[in-house]
Amino acid sequence: MKFSWRVLVLWTLPALVIGFFFWQGAFANTPADMGKNAASTRMTYGRFLEYLDAGRVTMVDLYEGGRTAIVEAVDPDLENRIQRVRVDLPVNAPELISKLKAENVSFDAHPARNDGAIWGLLGNLIFPILLISGLFLLFRRSSNLPGGPGQAMNFGKSRARFQMEAKTGVMFDDVAGIEEAKEELGEVVTFLKQPEKFTAVGARIPKGVLLVGPPGTGKTLLAKAIAGEAGVPFFSISGSEFVEMFVGVGASRVRDLFKKAKDNAPCIIFIDEIDAVGRQRGAGIGGGNDEREQTLNQLLTEMDGFEGNTGIIIIAATNRPDVLDAALLRPGRFDRQVMVDAPDIKGRLEILQVHARNKKLDQSVSLEAIARRTPGFTGADLANLLNEAAILTARRRKEGITLTEIDDAVDRVVAGMEGTPLVDSKSKRLIAYHEVGHALIGTLVKDHDPVQKVTLIPRGQAQGLTWFTPSEDQGLISRSQLKARITGALGGRSAEEVIFGRDEVTTGAGNDLQQVTGMARQW
Repeated sequence: MKFSWRVLVLWTLPALVIGFFFWQGAFANTPADMGKNAASTRMTYGRFLEYLDAGRVTMVDLYEGGRTAIVEAVDPDLENRIQRVRVDLPVNAPELISKLKAENVSFDAHPARNDGAIWGLLGNLIFPILLISGLFLLFRRSSNLPGGPGQAMNFGKSRARFQMEAKTGVMFDDVAGIEEAKEELGEVVTFLKQPEKFTAVGARIPKGVLLVGPPGTGKTLLAKAIAGEAGVPFFSISGSEFVEMFVGVGASRVRDLFKKAKDNAPCIIFIDEIDAVGRQRGAGIGGGNDEREQTLNQLLTEMDGFEGNTGIIIIAATNRPDVLDAALLRPGRFDRQVMVDAPDIKGRLEILQVHARNKKLDQSVSLEAIARRTPGFTGADLANLLNEAAILTARRRKEGITLTEIDDAVDRVVAGMEGTPLVDSKSKRLIAYHEVGHALIGTLVKDHDPVQKVTLIPRGQAQGLTWFTPSEDQGLISRSQLKARITGALGGRSAEEVIFGRDEVTTGAGNDLQQVTGMARQW
């Protein structure tokens, strides 16, 4: 539990105040209040009477209703000096006043103070007030916490992050490598800024746009760019935030989200990972009528029901379109599906130029060469690549990112962290011949990709690695290329058999055989 000074003061202050009240009530009428000259020594009542009979008492002050007296007496043991002493008087001593008068002793009676009753009354009133105030503050604090008692009325409210002015900090210029998707979504921005341009010719903007693509290709970044370009209110929420363990809560949140969107139209609603709530209905246990399906039904109704949602554009992102419900993908709901795929070499170059803006690159670094070496990399992979290179540059205390850091960063992103170099042994020789076998076959076979790098430094689970870089992006692979790749994958095992003999072939080619199996199935 996090320490809080407010809680400490809240509980310590009442304790101190109450303790002070009790202290005041307990000592309000004690002899300490008998004046600044109160006696510090005591005298028995019998000795007091002896002094009184001997005429040694000069003055008596009575306190606490006659139960205590401060006596001034001449003490013969102290050379007849006057001494102030305290005497505890018996309860029933009516003859004391008469004796004092008979001996002509000056005496005075001091009435008892009634401060104890006052402090007791204040203590009885203030303690409940402090207790109630403390409980109120604790309840108020807990009501602001997620799931607190004060959140009971807001349980069905939407948790969407809302920005009245969509200052996402991302524009279309910050998104590169997916020009086709940007062109498709540029119409959404134009409609939000100039809707009359479409309505004049009877056109209707799609109600929903579904962004489909592998992870890291920039789907969420595109949604932020649309909001930033359009400058309209922007609601962003994840699909998993609709679903709760209580049936009906998700549907209530969907209704609340669209109600807020209607009040701020035109606007954009962005639902990330919509497959968490938009899966096919009836696929659950027992046919499924669970909370997720209730939420999906409400979402379908809000997107294309009896009541129109003019000016509300819904953008959703997923990398699993195959699991979405068919009713969600039909025209009138998500009318348009935009494919956001991994970029080609031109797109990778543009992405690298965007992420290299705030990086200090050496003059020898060619972004085009990096783009050619990284086929299949997404935008997130390329951003991570340059970031890893920058980290290595700072670690090595260099002023700028060089090709050495770029190469090491590519190896780390593709194969994993660099391990401890192998010591000279039979195992190291075997791994060396294994990797040379891959490199020789890759060089000699006509349709194989060119060899880019061979290393014996362990990375990840691999003890040695051989990299091949295709000359161009390949969407389709021919039979001759598959055959060449299968031959190259088996080259390492063949080299082991040629050099060390059939009996010395190891399990190091296990990963190669898995790759061969996958390529053979494509064949």
